[in-house]
Amino acid sequence: MTASVSGPSNWALMRRLMAFGWQYRARCVQVFLCQIVLLALGMAALGLTGLGIDYIRHEIQPDAPPPHWPFGIAPPAAWTPMTVVVVIAVVLLALAGLRALFNFAYSLGAAALIERHLMVALRSRVYDKLQRLSFRFFDDYASGSIINRVTGDSRGVGNFVSNVLIQGIIMFLSLAVYLAYMFSIHARLALVCLATTPLLWIVSTIFSRVVQPQYRRNRELVDDMILKLTESVQGIQTIKGFAREREQAAVFARSNEAVREQQQSIFWRVSAFVPTIGFLTQINIFLLLAYGGHLVIVNQLPLGAGLVVFAGLLQQFSGQIANFASIANTIQQSLTGARRVFEVLDAPVDIVNVPDARPIARAQGDIRFDSVTFAYQPGEPVLEDVSFETHPGECLAILGATGSGKTTLLSLIPRFYDPTRGRVFLDGADLRELDLDGLRRNIGVVFQESFLFSNTIAANIAFGHPDAGQEEIERAARIAAAHDFIMAMPRGYDTLLREGGKDLSGGQRQRLALARAILLDPAILLLDDPTAAVDPHTETEILAAVEQAMTGRTTLMVASRISTARRADRILVLDHGRVAQLGTHDELARADGPYRRALELQFAEVLSR
Repeated sequence: MTASVSGPSNWALMRRLMAFGWQYRARCVQVFLCQIVLLALGMAALGLTGLGIDYIRHEIQPDAPPPHWPFGIAPPAAWTPMTVVVVIAVVLLALAGLRALFNFAYSLGAAALIERHLMVALRSRVYDKLQRLSFRFFDDYASGSIINRVTGDSRGVGNFVSNVLIQGIIMFLSLAVYLAYMFSIHARLALVCLATTPLLWIVSTIFSRVVQPQYRRNRELVDDMILKLTESVQGIQTIKGFAREREQAAVFARSNEAVREQQQSIFWRVSAFVPTIGFLTQINIFLLLAYGGHLVIVNQLPLGAGLVVFAGLLQQFSGQIANFASIANTIQQSLTGARRVFEVLDAPVDIVNVPDARPIARAQGDIRFDSVTFAYQPGEPVLEDVSFETHPGECLAILGATGSGKTTLLSLIPRFYDPTRGRVFLDGADLRELDLDGLRRNIGVVFQESFLFSNTIAANIAFGHPDAGQEEIERAARIAAAHDFIMAMPRGYDTLLREGGKDLSGGQRQRLALARAILLDPAILLLDDPTAAVDPHTETEILAAVEQAMTGRTTLMVASRISTARRADRILVLDHGRVAQLGTHDELARADGPYRRALELQFAEVLSR
């Protein structure tokens, strides 16, 4: 799923981005003050340059207008013309040195603001929100899109603060100073030279409307490219197993090329926009030379403090206007990224505690489903009118065809999702009335595909209980029948696992996942078909570990094999999301129904081997 094009307006997004930048106002003020000093130094250097030119001209041509010394401070009469020129040059050099120092401080301050503070804080906020979002969000958005929002789109928000908010304020401040200075020199000349300025606004507005959809489409294409890369890395065994390397490379190349073509489309528009702005600003220089030159010739404008300084101001003014093109371009990129980042930050956290959530210490393990219906998409129920109850310490196996809702049923118990209709109870209390963290601390979950982190074996087992001691970790591993193979490894519990535990077999990964769940000492154990992808020998080992782990706990276990299901106290059979049968193995084996048919089918398969 990609970012929706609907949502808040661009102005609403900009107001929110400015509010985000306001959180760092102290550092922004430091940057602004530094820029004000730079602006003042630049104006002083420009004015001093004009003064020097007028002084030299007057010395060469005594009939030329004398220089106008600022604040009435003129050089001593005893100074020679060469001394005056040298002093002016030394002061200009000193101003240049100060500007270099303040430029360094400005660059350092802006970089610190964006990289060390704003970007770090924003990425953390997005990541923190992702941890609190329910599974529904991750069902709706592809992993590539989520990764891109934390990385690339977050940087776009940072660019808004640095290259739009800060630079924009600096630009308008500079333009105001330049305008005031130019009008103070010659108002009519300023009006003539700035006659083309309204055209800049028109061109920029057209550019904004044309390019924004292009940036939005570009982010969607980048999402798709990242998704293909992620899937290729995760599915490399499948790709190589089917000798599809060339085809997958071609798929990625097409996705990569689509990004390039989209970026090229944006590039052409930007390439047309920037020189258009540059051309419009250069018209001002033409008007300055034509009209300003005439004013100098008729002695209505000084050469240095008038035309030369005005030319410098106009050049600076045109540079800031040209910089507006870059800011307008950055705005479009930032708004696209911001919209996608705020989609994460604004996403509703639908699995939350009620205001007066009941704390829960140690659950007894009495679980009851009361007419539960659940749908991932409206009107498409996966579970429908499911009702059953387990008793403390009981093991309930859940059997059913693929897509019958077995894993979904388990997901409702730790509140990964809430029912669409109906209620789930634990020890007589609606799950939605219980403290969420307390509820989940009472539940140990072993998924069908157990994920292991790139960390030590001990750290993986202690993931849910990081304060556990070595004895507790080893005890959980022994119960899960994992201790022996762990000790056979070079560094035992300190062995560092590769990504996803690729250096372990499927059975070993499952036993570590079981140990991780056992270490919590949960009252309830949820097992999502832990023997689905292992051989019969490994299945026997895992089931033996499971039987030991189930002792004293309420256990719900999804099973795809009768050999696994028959070990349970009772068996719940799901058929198209509904409860078809519920009873012991012997009861269901005697009754006509889906369980006996599955039993006969699996028995026939065994005989045919």
